[in-house]
Amino acid sequence: MIAKLSGRLDETGTDWAVIDVGGVGYLVHCSARTLTALGEKGEACTVFTDLQVSENDMRLIAFASGAERDWFRLLTGVQGVGSKVALAILSALSTEELQRACAQGDAKQVSRANGVGPKLAARIVNELKEKAGGLPTAPGAVGGGVAVTPAGGASADAVSALENLGFKPAVAAAAVAAAQGELGEAADLNALVRVALKRAAG
Repeated sequence: MIAKLSGRLDETGTDWAVIDVGGVGYLVHCSARTLTALGEKGEACTVFTDLQVSENDMRLIAFASGAERDWFRLLTGVQGVGSKVALAILSALSTEELQRACAQGDAKQVSRANGVGPKLAARIVNELKEKAGGLPTAPGAVGGGVAVTPAGGASADAVSALENLGFKPAVAAAAVAAAQGELGEAADLNALVRVALKRAAG
């Protein structure tokens, strides 16, 4: 699983970029905010990534911060929210604005995003209201409530492993965070997955 890319910005489009990593160009889809954060062509850049796989498509989604990726995973866990809609929301609202909108049940704010009607916006804030306080809104910033796994390393790989087994992103992240708390920061991937599976299944 590709969790992070570090290279040079090779090319950009309306909702995508190509990042050259050691001569290999990775096509990544991203929000308008992430595109802006990447800088100019030829500049060094680092993005956090999430691989989306469907029956007829496979795409790598890139984020300027681990916080944005956490929110993307939560958003795509809501029925009716695919990767395109999630990126539209993250283009229209910063993670701080999104967290505040969900915490306050402000569906009107979420409906600012392209392709998000009032009903879908209401479903998003209702489903994510309880989780909003626990997600970080910027690199290194963590709210209270639900523990969130770090953006990289064994924790991120463990979350991806649980997602590949069919667990929703929010469930996987919470289970891995609990496992990390039980095993400590130095826990390896196998131990994290084993304990997190028990938590998620329980």
